[in-house]
Amino acid sequence: MSIVYNCRHCGLEIGRLDNQMIDTSLLGFNQLSAEEKQEMIQYRDNGDILVRTICESCQETLGENPQYHELDFFIQ
Repeated sequence: MSIVYNCRHCGLEIGRLDNQMIDTSLLGFNQLSAEEKQEMIQYRDNGDILVRTICESCQETLGENPQYHELDFFIQ
């Protein structure tokens, strides 16, 4: 099982935790609301967990262009 962190905007793989047993509460998953979990976390058939987050580059772009927050996708 791996936990893979991908940018929700550009798709960049930000990081990956490869381990057979990972306590997701140590990663803070238990502090997310049900809505946040549904939006951010996907469970794959192979046992991997995909976490949709944001990379530094996209965060910087959003900081410079706050109007992009209104868009579902700002990278064309």
